[in-house]
Amino acid sequence: METIGFVFGLAGLAFAFIAIGRLNKLEDKLKELEVLDKDFKSGERIL
Repeated sequence: METIGFVFGLAGLAFAFIAIGRLNKLEDKLKELEVLDKDFKSGERIL
């Protein structure tokens, strides 16, 4: 049972990193299109 939890934890971590990366790309694109201010900060970037 511990191994299954570890595997699901790693999968969740991988999914979180992918999601954060996509959100950062979206934020950059919205800044480029001037939907968001250039100095807008949603928080600290992880990736």
